[in-house]
Amino acid sequence: MARPWGGLLRALVLRARVGGARACSSNAAAGSLEGPGRPRSYWRYVRRLVQGAPRPPYAHVCQVGDPVLRAVAAPVEPAQLEGPELQRLVQRLVQVMRRRRCVGLSAPQLGVPLQVLALELPEELYRACAPRLRELRQMQPFPLRVFVNPTLRVLDSSLVTFPEGCESVSGFLAYVPRFQAVQISGLNPKGEQVVWQASGWTARIIQHEMDHLQGCLFIDKMDPKTFTNIHWMEVND
Repeated sequence: MARPWGGLLRALVLRARVGGARACSSNAAAGSLEGPGRPRSYWRYVRRLVQGAPRPPYAHVCQVGDPVLRAVAAPVEPAQLEGPELQRLVQRLVQVMRRRRCVGLSAPQLGVPLQVLALELPEELYRACAPRLRELRQMQPFPLRVFVNPTLRVLDSSLVTFPEGCESVSGFLAYVPRFQAVQISGLNPKGEQVVWQASGWTARIIQHEMDHLQGCLFIDKMDPKTFTNIHWMEVND
């Protein structure tokens, strides 16, 4: 019998909290790092009192520190394919990705530790990048693609390093090495097998989102000396 997603979410988040999650280049630190409590506004308090706490998949992107981002995502079970919960998750992934104007988003980023991701580089975002950078980064637009239970195979192990950011580490960039070309295989939301080979910037996007399914963030693979707050100049104005 398929396990309810609510139970799966609680189990995986609990595992992350007790140190069972696996990161790409380092283990999650033991214990908990919590900043000072942030009081809710009156209206936020009332809304939460009336509507209850938000439930995944969220309409926002989880931020680093949320245990779900360090949990290894579970595969979607066959009984869940084409079911209403999976379809709702896919719709929310695409909705948030487009609203945030990002080119990829994974289910863990919306609080659901399942192996689902969405990718899209529309013409509008492609054209917004300077031609010189498009050529340098080997960027090409591509239509929406959604993968369920994806696997990755490296086609060209040459490493290419460029700046990279993440909606879950909002406001920061760093240089990250990625493989030049990869192949991603998996199922689409209809349960059909799909395979996609990509290189350049598209391969980078795929690798970034695949890392999320392993509880890995770009900060685990970055050159730490290049870690940058994109608003640093505004502080000096």
